[in-house]
Amino acid sequence: MRWWDIDPVLELERELFPEDAWSAGMFWSELAHARGPRATRRYVVAEEDGEIVGYAGLAAADGLGDVQTIAAARDQWGTGLGSRLLTDLLGYATAFECTEVLLEVRVDNTRAQKLYERFGFEPIGFRRGYYQPGNIDALVMRLTTTTDPANPATSVQETEIHHG
Repeated sequence: MRWWDIDPVLELERELFPEDAWSAGMFWSELAHARGPRATRRYVVAEEDGEIVGYAGLAAADGLGDVQTIAAARDQWGTGLGSRLLTDLLGYATAFECTEVLLEVRVDNTRAQKLYERFGFEPIGFRRGYYQPGNIDALVMRLTTTTDPANPATSVQETEIHHG
């Protein structure tokens, strides 16, 4: 993801997460940590026919990775794009020498929870009222990366993932 991707990413963000969408400032802040030899973030976008159809981001520090965001356009659901984005992030977690990867997912987002479970993430707790302003709880999930994550067999359309 590059700075010029922020506006189209924000459109998709608002469509998918209307109550708790990230702001432009949040994406700018994350991208500020995604460049150079001391980078601690990795953000990617997925494009199809020149249009951004998904994006994902990972933060890493001291052997711990944290999936900051992952999203696929609704018309991409069921195509394997979420799996490709998550696979990409887990590859970066390995490059950042993370031994664990954490994430938060809305308790009502069973689609995403099933994706994470296929990759070996396990529930470890809850964060009450994490998603605001809707006051929705988050399920915290963890993957220990000292073993290979599950490699789910999925049917994936040709979608280009751009590394920034």
